[in-house]
Amino acid sequence: MTVIEVAALIALALAGAAAADAWRSRRRVRAAEENLEAEVARLAVPRVVAPTEGSFHVLVDAVHEAVLIHAERILLINPRFATLFGHPPAEIIGRHLAEFVAPDYAELVSDNVRRRLAGEPAAERYEIELTDEHGQVTRLELAGTLLKYRGANAILFTAIEMVGRAAHGAELVRGRAQATLDSLGDGLVTTDSYGRIDFVNRAAEQLLGQSLAEIQGRQFGEVVTVVDEADRRALTDPVRQSLTSGVKVSLGRRAVVLTRGDGAERSIELSAAPLAGEQGETAGAVVLLHDVTELRGIARQMSYQASHDALTGLVNRREFERRLQDSLELARSGAQTHVLCYLDLDRFKTVNDTSGHMAGDNMLREVAALVKDAVRDSDTVARIGGDEFAMLLVGCPLEKAIQIAEDVSTAIRDYRFVWKDKIFAIGVSIGLVEIGRESSSMEDVMSAADSACYVAKSRGQGQVHVYSARDEAVARQRGEIHWLQRLQHALRDNRFVLYTQPIVAAPATADRGPALEILVRLLGDDGAVIAPGEFLKAAERYRLMSLVDRWVVQAALAALGRGAIKLASGRSIAINISGQTLGDAQFLEFVVECLDRTGVSPGQVCFEVTEASVVANLEHARRFIGVLHGMGCTFALDDFGSGLGSFANLKTLAMDFLKIDGLYMRNLARDSVNQAMVSAMIKLARTLDFKVIGEQVEDAASLDAARRMGIDYMQGYVIARPEPLQPAA
Repeated sequence: MTVIEVAALIALALAGAAAADAWRSRRRVRAAEENLEAEVARLAVPRVVAPTEGSFHVLVDAVHEAVLIHAERILLINPRFATLFGHPPAEIIGRHLAEFVAPDYAELVSDNVRRRLAGEPAAERYEIELTDEHGQVTRLELAGTLLKYRGANAILFTAIEMVGRAAHGAELVRGRAQATLDSLGDGLVTTDSYGRIDFVNRAAEQLLGQSLAEIQGRQFGEVVTVVDEADRRALTDPVRQSLTSGVKVSLGRRAVVLTRGDGAERSIELSAAPLAGEQGETAGAVVLLHDVTELRGIARQMSYQASHDALTGLVNRREFERRLQDSLELARSGAQTHVLCYLDLDRFKTVNDTSGHMAGDNMLREVAALVKDAVRDSDTVARIGGDEFAMLLVGCPLEKAIQIAEDVSTAIRDYRFVWKDKIFAIGVSIGLVEIGRESSSMEDVMSAADSACYVAKSRGQGQVHVYSARDEAVARQRGEIHWLQRLQHALRDNRFVLYTQPIVAAPATADRGPALEILVRLLGDDGAVIAPGEFLKAAERYRLMSLVDRWVVQAALAALGRGAIKLASGRSIAINISGQTLGDAQFLEFVVECLDRTGVSPGQVCFEVTEASVVANLEHARRFIGVLHGMGCTFALDDFGSGLGSFANLKTLAMDFLKIDGLYMRNLARDSVNQAMVSAMIKLARTLDFKVIGEQVEDAASLDAARRMGIDYMQGYVIARPEPLQPAA
């Protein structure tokens, strides 16, 4: 038997038995009242009277119902009332009425008697339970009249037994049924055969926001409006539907109850079932209301969180791909064409690295709002990666989509992010692909938009590019785009690793200078180590070197700060800085903050810059080198001799070391041209008071030649190959 069937049986029993007993009780009470009123009228006894003592005796004995007189104590009681106490009248007179009632009613009786005798407001009629000497319980209804007796206030009680002891047992069952229904966590409503409410339990009163007294006798459909939660469509009154069809009606998990009083809504699961009468006819209906407002709210919240980015509030990649798939299917039917836009922020990592992730998160939220404002209400904007966004422009012509993309690019280009005392300018590269009848899979469409975005990035910051399957330039760049994607993921997932290669010093300089060079490698998906020659070209082409250099500097200084790199006193690590990074005006502040955060002494760091990068970014290079050199860092001019103009630039830079290009160090013992070039470089270095480092020393003969020629530091395979940086023990 289901919960609703049990509730229906209880409700039916309660309604039927209660109605019959209530009718009989009211009839007996009314008869007793009329009998007593007739006697009082005959004796001309007013509401408060002072009759003679004899008249009271006559009255008490004449009244069919039990009567007693009570002041502070029982003064007079007729034999009929005394039998209910289980004692003769002589043993009752002089005692308090509260002594004979059940313990749960003693305080009620005492308080009522006190208030009535004092003339204070108090109930004139209430129910009690008497307990006789055998423990038998009898339920009575007391009706009291205030009068004067022997010059003092007294109360004339008439007592009506509640349909005897058997009726009391039924009343006890009904009381328990009532308590059972009120203890239910779900709301329960019963109606008559016309759909008029005749009972609601306590949970239903709370759910509907109205008491039984307020809604009794009204149609269920008048009290509440039931609507579909999804589309707000009004649903048929389930009570009327159940009474008409004679079957159970369930609204399941799709309804909302709207209370008419305050307009508040509650999410519910509702079932209505017909109640059968004694002859099998439909006697009414019982409605079970299960409040799922909190659960529905949690479900909605979880659904939102599952489909939206927690940081920006935009839809996430999973939800975006679902919507993209729906739009793709619609486009294939020829109903509409759409445009997918892939957005990749330029210089975002600069904000993260220089001001921390909190600053980066705030900037992403602001950028998300900018993009959202630039599109139509029907479009979808998503965050699909760390600093990557996507726009799905539904039913949008390509020309309009290009204009929207240009507007987004302009808005982000003009945007300035302010964090504490810093101001950041960023940009965005956008790739577009049209979605139409000929579009293939969602993965191919995403890949095309991604490729177009990378092409846009390769053409400079803030560019917009439309993908075309016939675009040969895109096809040629596929290989490098593949590497760029891997680099983006590596930066996001921290898949770079540090390697070190020792630098040995000649005896005269063994106590100072670089001790090892920091190198970077990339971990492939299979765990294989990828050499820089395979990915740095793509990183340079798509202007990611600044991000790679930031990762290297931060990781190297952190390792040095925690003791993973051991240095002798006066020795340092050498870190390469690319030309793109030298051109980043905010990289200097980033390095200073890294030094402060890790506690590394500036004297333990030597930065290597190439002469080509210095020439290309001369003013930034002068500032970068000048400030850090003043703090104690040292600098080496890397690949010296590989370009033109080297000698002119040396005089204007605060350099400490010249690192001769490996091209001249190879076969140094036997190549006379290389010997002449190296000798000239050493002579120039001595003139400027620079130390000389020879790299790519590959054999023992070249090592011996370098030492004889006076090179101060040597590095190469003949000394040691690069090894992965081991964590501190």
